[in-house]
Amino acid sequence: MNIIQEPAGTTLLNIAVAVNPRAAFGGNRKKTPGGTGDMVVAQLRDAGHHVTVLRRRDYAALKEAVESEIAAGADALVVVGGDGMVHLAANALVHTGIPLGIIPAGTGNDAARGLGLDPHDASAAVAHFIQRCQQPPRTVDLGRIDRAGQKSVWFMGAFSAGFDALVNERANGWRWPRGPMRYNLAILRELTLLKPLKYALRVDGVERQQPAVLIAVSNGICFGGGMKITPDAKYDDGWLDLFVVSPLPRRTFLRIFPLVFSGRHTGHPAVSIEKVREVAFEAPTLVAYADGERMGALPATVTVDPGALQVWV
Repeated sequence: MNIIQEPAGTTLLNIAVAVNPRAAFGGNRKKTPGGTGDMVVAQLRDAGHHVTVLRRRDYAALKEAVESEIAAGADALVVVGGDGMVHLAANALVHTGIPLGIIPAGTGNDAARGLGLDPHDASAAVAHFIQRCQQPPRTVDLGRIDRAGQKSVWFMGAFSAGFDALVNERANGWRWPRGPMRYNLAILRELTLLKPLKYALRVDGVERQQPAVLIAVSNGICFGGGMKITPDAKYDDGWLDLFVVSPLPRRTFLRIFPLVFSGRHTGHPAVSIEKVREVAFEAPTLVAYADGERMGALPATVTVDPGALQVWV
């Protein structure tokens, strides 16, 4: 680490700040991650840290810039955005020992929420980071996704294949409306088409056939903008949580669905949660998502990667 020690005992850092490219250019700078990014940079510099700002027009270019800055010796990476930005950072920082800071400025902000940050208060998150970066970072687990012929991909929050992934596929295919409303409308549309899906799973080496409407493997508490699918999950316990919603009538699903935002769905007999270390998925025609990002078609194997990431959260 290229750390500078101030006489008063404050440790000053070389920090790379990556800003969500979907909102880094144009728009209302007070209400977008681009504008929030300006606030973050100003507060970090006011605290004495050396800041390199990374703004690019797309995620591919931003990923390259982040990796270059890490290779050049950055002491920390701070991301300004939502779960897609945390996903980018986790894959750039995995097993490097370089800590991550999160400033929630996206739509879902599930990683920030699960780690105890206020998902709607970016300024408080900056103040929290400035305080925490004077202390040892926290070590957390990640999930790792392996698919034949593909490089491994890590996730912070949840890997899902089922109802949630179908909702994401539909929402991503629409250009309008923008923001959370598009996701909510996609949920309503998929509910009209709700039907059981057939999965072939291998859970910690044991084969099983699993009909379900939704299966997710979660490292954190929530996904989908605050849905607490696995409310007792922990980021640092060395386990993943396998979440399954068994086939059930549409009317029953609609009754359970609102409960997921408070975590009160876990007592329903159609819902099961179990601690696992590895799950292999096969399901024809299904694609998977992780941290809200499209991973592609199954099959895939998801494995816990203990202690894979350092965070100042």
